[in-house]
Amino acid sequence: MQLTITGKQTDTGDALRRHVEASLGSILGKYFKTAIEAHVVFSKEAHMSRAEISLHIGRGIVVNAGAAALETYTAYDAAAERIAKQLRRYKRRLRDHHAKAREPMEASERARDYVLAPIAEEPEEDAGGGPAVIAEMSTVLPNLTVSEAVMRMDLADTRVLLFRNRSHGELNLVYRRADGNIGWIDPELDPTRRTRHREA
Repeated sequence: MQLTITGKQTDTGDALRRHVEASLGSILGKYFKTAIEAHVVFSKEAHMSRAEISLHIGRGIVVNAGAAALETYTAYDAAAERIAKQLRRYKRRLRDHHAKAREPMEASERARDYVLAPIAEEPEEDAGGGPAVIAEMSTVLPNLTVSEAVMRMDLADTRVLLFRNRSHGELNLVYRRADGNIGWIDPELDPTRRTRHREA
């Protein structure tokens, strides 16, 4: 596994690197031995230290976790514990996914992913009516079941995931609601939409 450790206003000496290598080695040895790469970023937030871990463990599967604490090692250990908890929760399903990954890969669909600037409280006259595009990149729309989409969203520690539903081919969206539950948007389940498709 390729490991990258970055420090932003934080010293990442040999002792910290050895701690990260031993910790990730232990976690991956227990739950998922074939990780491709790992990125660990240490930074300062006021008087707190922050650790962000990102593991690329298989085709399209990224596991993210972060934590903040007064000490750098404590922040890292808390983030690593979250990674371990996620891998423990999905251990069996990840192994099944890894076995399927050896099968020939189906054609993936690509889309554009944009990062927009926040909208100012008082819009400027010449802004053109919309926020400025800060970044633009290409992303893959995975072909998943709903449960696989929820698992990937949870592992990546994101609030939303757009995917193509494997059962009927429509675009679907899963998202984490403010109450902690998962929401699922599926246009195929809209009966009025289905009747319009049949008439067309």
